[in-house]
Amino acid sequence: MSSEWARDAIFYHIYPLGLCGAPHHNDFQSSSVARLEVLFNWLDHIQNLGANAIYLGPVFESTAHGYDTADYFHVDRRLGTNDTLKNLIGEMKQRGFRVVLDGVFNHVGRDFWAFQDVVQRGQQSAYCSWFCNLNFGQQSPYGDAFTYEGWAGHYDLVKLNLANDAVRQHLFDAVTFWIETFDIDGLRLDAADSIEPAFFQALRQHTHQHKADFWLMGEVVHGDYRLWANETRLDATTNYECYKGLYSSHLDRNYFEIAYALNRQSGADGIYRDLLLYNFADNHDVNRVASNLTNPAHLYTLYGLLFTMPGIPSIYYGSEWGLDGRRTQTSDAALRPALHLPPEHIPHPHLYDAIRRFARVRHTTPALKVGRYEQRYIAHEQFAFERATDEQTVLVLLNASAQEATIPLEGVKHNRFIDVLNQDGFFEAHNGRASIRVPSHWLRILKAI
Repeated sequence: MSSEWARDAIFYHIYPLGLCGAPHHNDFQSSSVARLEVLFNWLDHIQNLGANAIYLGPVFESTAHGYDTADYFHVDRRLGTNDTLKNLIGEMKQRGFRVVLDGVFNHVGRDFWAFQDVVQRGQQSAYCSWFCNLNFGQQSPYGDAFTYEGWAGHYDLVKLNLANDAVRQHLFDAVTFWIETFDIDGLRLDAADSIEPAFFQALRQHTHQHKADFWLMGEVVHGDYRLWANETRLDATTNYECYKGLYSSHLDRNYFEIAYALNRQSGADGIYRDLLLYNFADNHDVNRVASNLTNPAHLYTLYGLLFTMPGIPSIYYGSEWGLDGRRTQTSDAALRPALHLPPEHIPHPHLYDAIRRFARVRHTTPALKVGRYEQRYIAHEQFAFERATDEQTVLVLLNASAQEATIPLEGVKHNRFIDVLNQDGFFEAHNGRASIRVPSHWLRILKAI
């Protein structure tokens, strides 16, 4: 992986149009309002949490939610100007943050300038070839004199023809502009599983010409992540398989589910053991994890697992307090609220400090960042695994039960351990065996000494 910095990354994910309280729709006439400046006040909070990388959701001019781009070269007027974003990212970089933006390249909004040229000029437009499956023999649901392909059937999201050289050049010029103007460190590629992998091969070649350690991560919900993430294309993808396992293994009191996924991905024969996938408990598209759990105490073991399992952990803004929020059939607004710092209501005030502790241990424990993975014990509400490099071995023991549990371990290669999370003494193994008590709804992170 060329972007070695991602091995040490803990991401904080912000959806700016939501957090900053922007209007839901862009009138394309109002003067810009520097709502992004609200985020300056969040930087101490993010640093104190332990994050060292920030993923900013869509920030460029769009019609509504940011994923319906109208202009790749200008910051959305609801958030400010290019200078607003430049100053904000400049402060983030001064503090040592890596900064990743959304790259929305699969589709654009209907207000995208080239699509509007097709609407106005019809078949005479020079941009007809920029969009997929234009058909001037039918009308679109919007009453256009043609139909076109929308992403997943959504006609407000017009699919770009990424095989078109002019389209690629326009997008790559935008990426060059973002790197040179805002000094970003990477992109999260929206709807990557709807894009031909060859596009990402060309994008990788382009970005690495401008920044050798530029990080590319694709949103992939289903499929084999290796089709997109490999030595020639993306560095990583979203890990939706483990996203689901993180909450449902707690909800169903069934650690076998997440254990199976981790072994399939990262075990000795794991298909993704050479990848650092992007792990998350929730994001701007799915229910807040607190809304998926029936027992709030499981937030602690869930986040403990997020920070110790293979991959790169990410925290979605507000979820460090256990905020809830569910999507509906017609709206994601509850997932993307405007927030003040601190929020008016903090459902789980101790969760923030717990995540800080998890982040601190991860930062100071190389085996948790890049170590090999091996399952050590599994039961319905208890789970233990090993993370190891040639220099360091760590055992992670989780107990999701309401009662203290004793986890038996066999084949332990070291005789003495210290709990680097709880700092409450030493633990010993004899003849490769150990029995470790783990408090209810909590975990131990044992480092061999």
